[in-house]
Amino acid sequence: MAKKANNGKPGKPDAAQLVIDGRYLQEGELGKFTVVSEQELVGIGAKVTARALAQPEVRAARAIQRYEGDSLDINYCADELRALVAEVHAGGMKRPEAMLVAQAHTLDALFSSLVLRSHANTGVHLDAADRYMRLALKAQAQAVRTIEALGELKNPRPVAFVKQANIVHGPQQVNNGIAPRTGETINQTNELSEGRHELLPDTRASEVASRLDTALETVGAIDRSAHR
Repeated sequence: MAKKANNGKPGKPDAAQLVIDGRYLQEGELGKFTVVSEQELVGIGAKVTARALAQPEVRAARAIQRYEGDSLDINYCADELRALVAEVHAGGMKRPEAMLVAQAHTLDALFSSLVLRSHANTGVHLDAADRYMRLALKAQAQAVRTIEALGELKNPRPVAFVKQANIVHGPQQVNNGIAPRTGETINQTNELSEGRHELLPDTRASEVASRLDTALETVGAIDRSAHR
């Protein structure tokens, strides 16, 4: 079917059409449009378009506009989201707090509606009554999580920084200090000999050594007498 002529009157702008303009240009990019070739201009345009579509505010505006329909212009929605993001960056949390409170009330209303639907099907359609009740309980659980998130936002938990803790069973050696210098060794035998951990002399080894020396002296005497 052919479209009717608009008699020179401008048509209604498409609310879902994103306008790529100077809001998405970086510093110094505007001057390039007058000195580059047509092919390079196309490349810059594609780069700016990709940058615009990758912005969180634009992605959110596209989703919101899709649900709202033609009653909401995507470009004005993206601008409003940028202002809200800048407010949070500056430390203002009124908007996120208001959002969580509103969502908690919405979930509470959804819970009440689903409970009434479940009650209406009780005794008639038990399967439908069970499904509505399960959905109601899910809405209730999500409302609780939303309120908990609001509480965390209003009263953040303190962050504790715990130092290193070495916990093992039995003796251990932990070197958390300065490492020994090159060439410097630790005589563990001498350290164990101090105090109550003193090492007792091995008398058996002394006896064996003395016997060995006596035997060698005897052999030496025999050898000397044989070579005279």
